[in-house]
Amino acid sequence: MKRNLFDADHDLFRETVAEFLKREVVPFHAQWEKDGIVPREVWLRAGEVGLLGHGVPEEYGGTGLHDYRYNTVVNEEICRAHGSGLGITLQNDVMAPYMVGLTTDEQKRRWLPGFASGELITAIAMTEPGTGSDLQAIRTSAVREGDEFVVNGAKTFITNGVNADLVIVVARTDPEAGAQGFSLIAVERGTPGFERGRNLDKIGMKAQDTAELFFEDVRVPTANLIGTEGQGFIHLMQNLPQERLSIATCAVASADGILRHTIEYCRDRTAFGRPIGRFQNTRFVLAELATEVDLGRTYVDRGVALLNEGELTVEDAAMAKWWTTEMCNRVMDRCLQLHGGYGYMMEYPVARAWQDSRVQTIYGGTTEIMKEIVGRGLGL
Repeated sequence: MKRNLFDADHDLFRETVAEFLKREVVPFHAQWEKDGIVPREVWLRAGEVGLLGHGVPEEYGGTGLHDYRYNTVVNEEICRAHGSGLGITLQNDVMAPYMVGLTTDEQKRRWLPGFASGELITAIAMTEPGTGSDLQAIRTSAVREGDEFVVNGAKTFITNGVNADLVIVVARTDPEAGAQGFSLIAVERGTPGFERGRNLDKIGMKAQDTAELFFEDVRVPTANLIGTEGQGFIHLMQNLPQERLSIATCAVASADGILRHTIEYCRDRTAFGRPIGRFQNTRFVLAELATEVDLGRTYVDRGVALLNEGELTVEDAAMAKWWTTEMCNRVMDRCLQLHGGYGYMMEYPVARAWQDSRVQTIYGGTTEIMKEIVGRGLGL
């Protein structure tokens, strides 16, 4: 179905993103997967061509454009280039609302120029070893002592955790206040007591550095408080819809990329004397997958438009996130099946994409949590 989400400026930007990925990412991605990390130089080059910092004011080196369609272009092209694990999506889609929307003027001067240029890589630390989707069970603490917070605790599964120069830590600042007792504290690289653990060995997204983080009596200036003290949980709830829409855009783009690859494979691969795409079962499977991808894209495109208008709801984002990520896993699995034994070989894009896509129904809120959000929105 024809899309009407983008205009000519977005199309030109898409060419820039695609060229950057072709030149700076695709030839090296396999090595990054072996290394388990993307070199910092790639971030700097991404900043140079304008892939970072959408929404950052021009005075701090950003584009000044508050248009999520540009983020969507970046997400789609990264997924189509099988460039999972770059960490750029997290910087643009997850971190930008905190770094731009919740920082003071002094914090903006300190952090935003590097954020837009790629010199400052960021991460957000929510998940703990004993706490995933249940954010209110977070135990990491930040106790105010004069003009400092003293942070203690541990986080895990933190995207960009190794590369990050600044980590926004979700911490409990008032243990008696329930949901009103959480705050967001920015902890900078090199702060005494802040240590990184393992770069975790994952099933997929091998190039993405994902780390354990430890905080032992880490003293952070109160000037590093992000947003309002005690309102951290509210800040998270306000920004999670964009994160979940981001995951949905990636899910649809990943599914679309592998579906296109599989269609070409089915045209070329022969069995019993003819291309496997000539068999009715193959055509039916591909027809079903193409329909699901198109339906998912249509819903997500509407979500992007609503986000730009400030009208995307928590329930809208939850619906998009759970359905598209489950759809993506179905597409990956059935495309792998159509590849036969070759689909199980890592040299084929479908094998890597199948591995990479599995986590999408988990991070950013599991499918089960998304359904719970939607169900509560129905008044149940």
